[in-house]
Amino acid sequence: MLNKYRPETKIQKKDRLVDLAAKKKQDPKATDKDLGVKKPYVVKYGINHITALIENKKPKLVIIAHDVDPIEIVLWLPALCRKMEVPYVIVKSKARLGTVVHKKTATALAIVDIREEDKTSLNNLVSSIKLNYNDKFEENRKQWGGGIMGIKSQAMMAKREKLAGREIK
Repeated sequence: MLNKYRPETKIQKKDRLVDLAAKKKQDPKATDKDLGVKKPYVVKYGINHITALIENKKPKLVIIAHDVDPIEIVLWLPALCRKMEVPYVIVKSKARLGTVVHKKTATALAIVDIREEDKTSLNNLVSSIKLNYNDKFEENRKQWGGGIMGIKSQAMMAKREKLAGREIK
């Protein structure tokens, strides 16, 4: 699905701009809408750009690579996504993400805008990611620790209760 939303290569962009310039030369008063220029639907990349998008709650899905080095570059990204209620997924290999955007590697990608014909497939993908991945985090987080204190803490609490019982009398 991401290959449909790959950014333009330099050659493709040059060809598009040359065609647009030729059309504008024929009709100088025409606007972009008149010429049929549409906003390109592309995958966004770059950690700073993705961070700004998440803070504005624009992405429909954030894809994070698992093998980023140093890991601190993307370590906080899942927490930010959870806070802003943006679905995210962690995938294998930053090189795979890089091939989508014509680079060697990419740490994270974001899908912001999408064509009408792909909305149902994206919604299905996002709902399965939320169900199997994002919501499971909340379930597992609530089970950590089990709520049982260690022996030293239990002894300390018993001592405090005994002391509080004396003060009441």
